[in-house]
Amino acid sequence: MITRRRLLMSTAAAAVAGTAVPAAAATARSRSRSLQRDADALRDAGVTGVAVRLDTPHGTVTARSGVRDLRSLGPVPEGGYLRLGSTTKTFVATVLLRLVGERRVSLDRTVDDLLPAVVQGAGNDGRTITVRHLLRHTSGLPDYVPDVFPEQSAETYFARRWRAYEAEELVRLAVRHRPTFPAGTGWAYSNTNYVLAGLIIERITGRGWEREVADRILRPLGLRHTDTPGTRPFLPHPHTSNYQQFTEGGPLVDTTLPYRPFDSGADGSMTGTARDLNRFFSALAGGRLLAPAELNAMRDTVEVPPGNGHPVGARAGLGLFHTPLSGGGGCLGHSGSGFGYVVETATTLDGRRTVTVSAHSRSADPEQAARQETALRDLIDHALSRGD
Repeated sequence: MITRRRLLMSTAAAAVAGTAVPAAAATARSRSRSLQRDADALRDAGVTGVAVRLDTPHGTVTARSGVRDLRSLGPVPEGGYLRLGSTTKTFVATVLLRLVGERRVSLDRTVDDLLPAVVQGAGNDGRTITVRHLLRHTSGLPDYVPDVFPEQSAETYFARRWRAYEAEELVRLAVRHRPTFPAGTGWAYSNTNYVLAGLIIERITGRGWEREVADRILRPLGLRHTDTPGTRPFLPHPHTSNYQQFTEGGPLVDTTLPYRPFDSGADGSMTGTARDLNRFFSALAGGRLLAPAELNAMRDTVEVPPGNGHPVGARAGLGLFHTPLSGGGGCLGHSGSGFGYVVETATTLDGRRTVTVSAHSRSADPEQAARQETALRDLIDHALSRGD
């Protein structure tokens, strides 16, 4: 027999549940509208195609804006494949820190000890550069990129895009130039650091960095749509086309095919999806890939000097950047870019809210490029600063 008291309690509980469902739905709709507005703002800043995925404890929200290509003008596909560019570096740093945790290498071991005589010449000295310097971009090593793309033009892109270099060749190109500063005394982003990190992984394990990334990260996390394609040029379908404007006022050039001289190695060659990227960064920040000592080392940051293309207050860790959020606290992440695209993934410090944004064109107009960068940063800040 149901007493009057139990009946009243059941009725009250049902009423609470009934109001909770519409409230949750309203919150989800609000998140979706906010994300779509910010995606549209990035499109309105001149980006041809935009895709966003936000994963939270409350579920997944996505937004798309613009077109998948300038011929068909079809919609940006959901869940499309992306070139990850320098976001590859976070995967590589994670593998090296796993090796540190296994006591197979130390962050304070020198490059020359691991790769004898590879870094020498023009004042560059591998005896003074450590693994930690490489992963944090405090080595002072010159970037090889100006050597493999000497002139900012579409003609250079088409003439050189199929030329592939071995990692050792890229290092030799870089060390022909004088270092930016003595190791450990400054900060400057250099792709050469992660070319060397890939070689160090191979030296320690006897296997390429690609195999180590696959075995230690991709397979355990079930990242089935992330790949290390090397010099294979084609993105799987579906994907959005990338467009680069090489000169101010010039045409948008389809650059969906990679530029092999700097799209083939440990510093920037991976491909994947926003879903996989979010899962990786969430697992990393949440402590599921690294032991506490190694994760703390990864999060140990130095200031990024102004004028380096990062937001005010950004700090560099080992394969990660810490960026302040307007709502307080900060986020961890890494961007990747190449001709015609920018991909950025960022996660809250606990890994509970993670967002990936892909923008599929890049402008040569400094003012327009700045507007696009601001819109992208605002989108990430809004997505991660919300507490719901």
